[in-house]
Amino acid sequence: MDEDLDSLDRAALIAEVKRLRAGIRRHRDSSGHDLCWFHPQLWGLLPEPMAPEVAVPPWPKFMRGCVAFRSSLDRELPDAPVADVEFDQR
Repeated sequence: MDEDLDSLDRAALIAEVKRLRAGIRRHRDSSGHDLCWFHPQLWGLLPEPMAPEVAVPPWPKFMRGCVAFRSSLDRELPDAPVADVEFDQR
């Protein structure tokens, strides 16, 4: 799957690592409502195209997943600042 890397020289590999790190940092530094958003920019860092079909759970199961994710943040980041803002549809 990653055969494209075999032909890259050291400089090209370093450039690729830096590009991927920048993309991971953009995702990591998401905050507030951006934490639970669709991230095709992150997936677009991979050389293979993203499948246009994304399977999504039905609403009740999706919302339970959102609640579980938010609860995990309370456990794992109990001192995180609270961004008390409404979601802004862009």
